Amino acid sequence: MEVKTEYPNQTVVSHFFLEGLRFTAEHPSLFFLLFLLIYSITMMGNLLILITVGCDPQLRSPMYHFLGHLSFLDACLSTVTVPKVMAGLLTLDGKLISFEGCTIQLYCFHFLASSECFLYTVMAYDRYLAICQPLHYPVAMNRRMCAGLAGITWATGAVHSAVHTSLTFHLPYCGPHHIAYFFCDIPPVLKLACADTTTNELVMLANIGIVAAGCLILIVISYVFIAAAVLRMRTAEGRQRACSTCTAHLTVVLLYYMPPVCIYLQPSSSGIGAGAPAVFYTIITPMLNPFIYTLRNKEVKRALRRLLWRGSLESPARGPPQ
Repeated sequence: MEVKTEYPNQTVVSHFFLEGLRFTAEHPSLFFLLFLLIYSITMMGNLLILITVGCDPQLRSPMYHFLGHLSFLDACLSTVTVPKVMAGLLTLDGKLISFEGCTIQLYCFHFLASSECFLYTVMAYDRYLAICQPLHYPVAMNRRMCAGLAGITWATGAVHSAVHTSLTFHLPYCGPHHIAYFFCDIPPVLKLACADTTTNELVMLANIGIVAAGCLILIVISYVFIAAAVLRMRTAEGRQRACSTCTAHLTVVLLYYMPPVCIYLQPSSSGIGAGAPAVFYTIITPMLNPFIYTLRNKEVKRALRRLLWRGSLESPARGPPQ
C-alpha cells in the first residue's frame, strides 16, 4: 500500500519488510527458541538486578543507583528488537513493520542506546570520585546529584535520538521497502530513500562519532586517574575491591563500544550480512551485563543471596489460612 507525498510524481511506502538475519533462514524454529531463551534470560536477569538494587538497603550507593538504570535500559533495549525478530521467524507477516512502527523502533533504539552510552560515562565519573576522591565523594555524589545525572543521560539520549529520527524520516521513501536488516536502523533505512543521503550519512557519522568518541575519551581519562590511584593504594584488599567494581564496568563498556564501531563507521556495509555485530550489542550484551556485574561484584552477590534466602524463608509461610 502506498500513499501520496509532497514530492511530485512520488508515493511513499506505508510499510517496510525486515529481511532479518541471514543465518536464521534455514532453521527459523530453532532460532526462535534460541532468541526466546536469550530474551527470557535478559528480562529475568535485569529484573532481578532491579529488584535487588531496589530492595536491599546495603545497595544504596550511587554506583548501584546507576546500575539499576543500566538494567532498565538493557531490558528496554532488548524489548525494542528481539520480539520483532522472533515474530519474523514465525511468519512472513511478522517481518512487516509499518512506516510509523519503523519510526518508533528507530527512535526508541537510538534513544536507549545513546542514553546507555551517556550512562557509562556517568558511571565512570562515579568510580573516579569514589576511588580518587573518597572524602569528597559523599558530598559530590549526593542523592540530588545522582538523580540529576541520571535525568541528564535520559534527556540527552532523547534529544540525540530525535535529531537522527527526524533527519532519517524527513527523506522521501517512494520505492523499495525491503530493509536488509533485522530492525529499523539508520544505515539500512537510508539505503531505501529516494533522495541523496550524503548529508544524512555525514551528520550520522559526525554526531554519533562525536558523542561516542567524547564519551569514550572521558571514560578513558577517568580510568587513567583511577589506575594511578589504585597503584598508590597500600593494601591489597583496597586494590582488589576497587578493581572488582571497575573491571565489571570496563567489560560492559568494551562490549558496548566495539560492535557499533563496525556498523556506523561503515554505513555502506550495513546489510543483512552485517547483522552479527548488531546482534551482539543489541541482544547478547543486555543478557550478559547482569552476569558481569553479579560475578565481578561481591556486594551484589551477597545481596542476591539475601534476596533469594529471604524469598525461600517467606514461601512456606504463605499457606492457606488455618
